[in-house]
Amino acid sequence: MRLLLTVLISSLSLPALAETAAGTWLTGPDKKGQVGHIRLAPCGSALCGTVLKAFDKAGREVVTPNVGKRVIWDVKPLGSGTYAGRMYVSMLDKNVNGEFRVAGQAMTVKGCLGPICQTQKWRRID
Repeated sequence: MRLLLTVLISSLSLPALAETAAGTWLTGPDKKGQVGHIRLAPCGSALCGTVLKAFDKAGREVVTPNVGKRVIWDVKPLGSGTYAGRMYVSMLDKNVNGEFRVAGQAMTVKGCLGPICQTQKWRRID
């Protein structure tokens, strides 16, 4: 009975855990075709994201000025797997408002500079 109760409680909490933005994500390719691993983790009362690694089009690890840099910060939940925060866009050398929508192992990341927005699909890797 105790095991059944534990399994039931665990299964009830899985959907909530699956909708968290915390974790390591593989980004979509940028204009150069490069992708990165970004770790979103708690920092203060929000989540922040740091670039762990970057890879070229062929999948070879590359060193860029953004590796090790915090590029996402002040990310807070809005509900239903949606988060809002700020992010640095290296191609523009600008900080922009960001929206993060988590659905299972995927996250849609949207950054807007004024009325112009761009979207990427990211995949959870950890």
